[in-house]
Amino acid sequence: MRLIAGLGNPGEQYAFTRHNMGWLCVDFLAVNNDLGRPQEKFHGEFWKWNDVILLKPLTFMNSSGISVSEAVNFYKIDFSDILIIYDDMALPFGKLRMRAQGSAGGHNGLISILGALGDLHVPRLRIGIGKAPSSMINYVLGHFNPDEREKLPEIIKQAGEAVTAWLNNDIQKAMTIVNAEHEQPI
Repeated sequence: MRLIAGLGNPGEQYAFTRHNMGWLCVDFLAVNNDLGRPQEKFHGEFWKWNDVILLKPLTFMNSSGISVSEAVNFYKIDFSDILIIYDDMALPFGKLRMRAQGSAGGHNGLISILGALGDLHVPRLRIGIGKAPSSMINYVLGHFNPDEREKLPEIIKQAGEAVTAWLNNDIQKAMTIVNAEHEQPI
């Protein structure tokens, strides 16, 4: 069993904000694979897709570890079989970067997950949202500007392709594919 967790915040006010990039990717995967409506479990919404669980934690970003660790413990998933998808201000808007492990880089959702799992060896797909021009909180919780909205469908499509690369290859090969293809932001 494998787990793909997209990070975000529940509530209409957060639906199309930069901080919900992970949720947008999971929604894309669910829709494009005709998975229907999600079930509610693990403090989140989830879909079972062959031997893959798609998860959107409903715990708010800073407590994402509660949801992810419940799913991991229930299905007894190895950490190498988890992919966390989230927004990253350290990358230009639209740039994708896959990593096999590492620190959270200051991302509170990932801090929560790595803390709950007690391990840094968790693969992740970072989706660039660019640097905050002023207030970080206002920026990540802010809605996409018109230029970003125009680029968003292609970015989410490419993130979905990155997930497919991870599902079909070992992490090193997936990283080579994803990171090489997405050297330049959209």
